Amino acid sequence: MTAPTGRTARTAPAAERDGTAPARPASKVPTSAATENAPTTENTAPDLPDAPAYTVVVPTIGRHCLADCLRALAEAGDHPPDQVIVVDDRPSPATPLPLTAAGPLAERICTLHTGGRGPAAARNAGLRLVTTGWTVFLDDDVQVLPAWSRLLADDLGRADADTGGVQGRLTVPLPADRRPTDFERNTAGLEHAAWATADMAYRTAALTDVGGFDERFRRAFREDADLALRVNAAGWRLQRGQRTTRHPVRSADRWVSVRAQRGNADDVLMSRVHGHDWWGRAQAPRGRLPRHALVTAAALAAPLLALAGRPRAACVAGALWAVGTAEFALARTLPGPRTAPEIATMAATSVVIPPLAVGHWLTGLVRHRGAAPLRNPS
Repeated sequence: MTAPTGRTARTAPAAERDGTAPARPASKVPTSAATENAPTTENTAPDLPDAPAYTVVVPTIGRHCLADCLRALAEAGDHPPDQVIVVDDRPSPATPLPLTAAGPLAERICTLHTGGRGPAAARNAGLRLVTTGWTVFLDDDVQVLPAWSRLLADDLGRADADTGGVQGRLTVPLPADRRPTDFERNTAGLEHAAWATADMAYRTAALTDVGGFDERFRRAFREDADLALRVNAAGWRLQRGQRTTRHPVRSADRWVSVRAQRGNADDVLMSRVHGHDWWGRAQAPRGRLPRHALVTAAALAAPLLALAGRPRAACVAGALWAVGTAEFALARTLPGPRTAPEIATMAATSVVIPPLAVGHWLTGLVRHRGAAPLRNPS
């Protein structure tokens, strides 16, 4: 990364309250997006006039939960954002976004369209319009708590000059009357995730220094970890704040875990850019890819050995596949509610996940074979 550049002073009230010279995103941040509403230049004074000014950027694909997100943000009104930038990333929007849910914040909303380029590109488009010293990213499926804006003001006010980002604390409500399903447990893992952009405040200058999000991450996976590692490598510190945001478990079909295996290709890009030790630095769990590779190899070997006239070796390979698949299914089923639908889902998906995970990983090796490693600033 290069040394911090492109920071320019401005005289707007937001900059004076923040006490920093906000940076407009440099040319490294993509510049294509259609603006529906021009940003406002004047805002009413918040209840905490000495608190750092900030802008909220919310990428969305038009889910109904956006209304709950905006409503909760409006209800946390002690220190409202200077602006709320909602980035509509639907390829072909057919219905309007529920912006009226923002109530008194509706007049501060600016909307953009990015045409289905992914959350990284959507956030970059919103970042282009930020004129405050801090940029707060929220996902459209979260709900900030009533004290959120006041605690955010405290989080940002306590940040040292070299603090590039302050993470919010996520809480995932789980059923009280039964054990959580596999998908619910996976979502609850966000409570321990590092630098998740479900609620992450970045100093705008830090985002400018690293060029925003890497748009090669087309899904909502690893793009936040990649950004955090690059911000850290550029010399900024990251820390956890005190504000809390609720992240409800969204509804999902039984194949959601199968589609999630596409993220194995993104893990390849992370390794190319950040080295094979990025897992520890990003505080990310390693997952089961090595086990999936062994199970998949056994599944492929069994019929090949049988065709080669080695029935005993084929039986051994088939047994290894069966044992590995059963272990995976049990590991996902036993902590859950153990209902018939959940057991059936775990059994079916545990068969197909290992080969799909390996396939997406191999695809990532090909797709990202030319990705250059991150160069740390000297």
